[in-house]
Amino acid sequence: MTTKVTKTEEEWRQQLSPEEYAVLRKAGTERPWSGEYVETKTEGVYRCRACNAELFRSNEKFDSHCGWPSFWEPGDSDAVTLLEDRSFGSVRTEVRCATCDSHLGHVFTGEGYDTPTDARYCINSVCLTLEPAE
Repeated sequence: MTTKVTKTEEEWRQQLSPEEYAVLRKAGTERPWSGEYVETKTEGVYRCRACNAELFRSNEKFDSHCGWPSFWEPGDSDAVTLLEDRSFGSVRTEVRCATCDSHLGHVFTGEGYDTPTDARYCINSVCLTLEPAE
């Protein structure tokens, strides 16, 4: 079982850049096509920028052409939690880090992508770090 990471908002502000804090802790969204991992093909493990928990692997990443990194499933089913998001007048499914409860993005299904799960985990690059495979 993973140990939960809990910090005060002031501790998060000290640890994260203003953009990281706005997305990870305040559920913001980075501009499409602005993130460093949108088109990355590097093999490795994507980790939570806030707590370093493993979230996704490069073999689960695919080109969705939506402007954000997309994955068809997390590396471990317990790596993320899913919450109903009713912001902006619609119903979506928010993706959060299961270890530190930071906002990562949203997951969408039924869009017709040719992936094993028919899911698109649309994740903000600013929420991730990439640990390249050796």
